[in-house]
This record gives sequence, C-alpha cells and structure tokens, in this order.
Amino acid sequence: MTATILTIALTLSTVLAILSFWLPQITPDSEKLSPYECGFDPLGSARLPFSMRFFLIAILFLLFDLEIALLLPSPWAAQLPSPNTMILWAALILTLLTLGLIYEWLQGGLEWAE
Repeated sequence: MTATILTIALTLSTVLAILSFWLPQITPDSEKLSPYECGFDPLGSARLPFSMRFFLIAILFLLFDLEIALLLPSPWAAQLPSPNTMILWAALILTLLTLGLIYEWLQGGLEWAE
C-alpha cells in the first residue's frame, strides 16, 4: 500500500516538474522587462538595490515583534508557583532589547536621512 502511494507521488511530482519546464513560453521583450509604475512612465531602473537602512529598520521591527511574542505568555506565567523567575526573564529580555535600541540610536542607525 505504501509502495503504491510512494510510486504515485513520485510519478506525479516528476510529471509536474517536467511539464513546468516545457509549458511556459519564455519570450522576453522590452515591454515585459520594463518596470511597472502604476501607469506612469518608469522613473528609473527597477534593478537598483534597496538602501541598507531599510533592512536595518526591518530587522529592528522583527526584533520588537519577537519581543512581543516572547512576552505574550507572561500573564499566564504569573500564575505559576514561582512568578519571580518569569519576572526576572521578562525583565532580562526587555533590558537587553532596550540596550540594543539605545545602542542603535546612539550609532545613528535609526537616522533615515543623512
């Protein structure tokens, strides 16, 4: 039974992989390769890299999003027999992230315009 299912899955995935290479018609032209600007004429190349500051701000956002996910169970953990441990870990996380934010601020990482 499992050999039959494995054979069907392997055959189906192989057929779909082969079809995905044969079916699309790759005909690039200048209209397809030009950047789309919501109906306006393109203002520049669409292949320019993003600023590194954009990525730094995105990473900071993800870190503080992670902080919320880590601190979310805190009200339930306060019901444990020893809530002091939970308070210590929550304070440690908040302190570490606050120190990181202060360091980033003092280094000028949050300045968008130079």
